[in-house]
Amino acid sequence: MHLRTIIIGVCLVFATTACAVNVNVNDTQLLGTSETDQDRILDVLMTQQEAWNASDIDGFMSGYWVSPELRFASGGTVTKGWQATRDRYHENYSDRRAMGHLTFADFDITMLDSDVAVVHGAWALDRSIDRASGLFTLIFRNIDGDWKIVSDTTTSAD
Repeated sequence: MHLRTIIIGVCLVFATTACAVNVNVNDTQLLGTSETDQDRILDVLMTQQEAWNASDIDGFMSGYWVSPELRFASGGTVTKGWQATRDRYHENYSDRRAMGHLTFADFDITMLDSDVAVVHGAWALDRSIDRASGLFTLIFRNIDGDWKIVSDTTTSAD
């Protein structure tokens, strides 16, 4: 009886160790906590929203592809290039009052390929002078491991 107890105890120690090793090998996959591409894209948008609400246009611009090929369409005009888009934002939103409080909502993310996604959503800008809102269509690309907006078409409902 004593030998049987020892054998069972040793088996339990090995079984527990084996389980612990397996969980530690890749716990994010086993526990279902790995971040998806959709999560990473939403992180970009939430970072943009937070930067905007902190009056940080340059932080907001970190979500965009730093390239002369960036396309931004809004208000009936198309702006080409990261720098021109940044300059447009600084010109149109020169102070906290003009920037207001930005909220993104109603995200619909469609993965077109492993490195390309289309994101549709809504935006609202609450300011002391008014409340503006509208829709956006963004094309994201995974560039060097980071999801970046390469094309932004933003429309106004007003």
